[in-house]
Amino acid sequence: MTLGKMLEALLLGILEGGTEFIPVSSTGHLLLATHFLKFDTSGKTFEVLVQLGAILGIVVVYFTRLAKVAFALPFDPAARRFALGIILAFIPAAILGALLHNFIKTVLFASPMLIAIALIVGGVILILVDKIAFKPRYDNAMALPPMTALGIGLFQCLALIPGVSRSGSTIVGALLLGLDRRAAAEFSFFLAMPTMLGAFVFDLAKNYKNLTMDDGVLVVIGFVAAFCSALLVVRALLDFVSRNGFAIFGWWRIVVGSAALLGLYLTR
Repeated sequence: MTLGKMLEALLLGILEGGTEFIPVSSTGHLLLATHFLKFDTSGKTFEVLVQLGAILGIVVVYFTRLAKVAFALPFDPAARRFALGIILAFIPAAILGALLHNFIKTVLFASPMLIAIALIVGGVILILVDKIAFKPRYDNAMALPPMTALGIGLFQCLALIPGVSRSGSTIVGALLLGLDRRAAAEFSFFLAMPTMLGAFVFDLAKNYKNLTMDDGVLVVIGFVAAFCSALLVVRALLDFVSRNGFAIFGWWRIVVGSAALLGLYLTR
């Protein structure tokens, strides 16, 4: 393990935490970065393992609200409805992801061309949906009807394609299903916790034997960087999207995807 590898792990950790909760596809950014930087760890687990840092970042931000919900579950119907909504939204992608895990990791993750195209297409869709003047019906992410939450979970299945973006697909689904911008982003945050934790546990169970001590050090560096950057982004994002919307992230996706296509063309 060299200093260069440690710096790359730091960069990728910042990239993971900084992009996980905005609709630009953190996985797509990580995979493109590893492709062009020629960065790798055994078993391709780095991209998922550092997500734990981002998960903990959002848990810290929402710890008080989550604790209140947990303690209220036995006697508060609203808390139980919120928990049911998160479970329903989590299930579709969890089942599909488990069934298609090997295909996703070995085929889809290995195609930078697919990732670049998904970034561009997703960016166009995000811009269009953000510009349409939907009349919001829900302004509280913790008070959604269970079937609305399930609908958002079905949109999350699209994020199994790297470059689509988990937060992007859920935010677009939430906007189409009647949430305002702030509630859409916040529900995406809540849904991220079980989804990312499930992906982390599933991938670690399959690949932990392939990790070496050097891989562990790189993962720790990436983990800390992801935690810190996620903490900063989550605290700032809700106010930003409430004022400015999501279109800027659509343009971000288009620029990154186009740059990736150009890079692939020049290095073919």
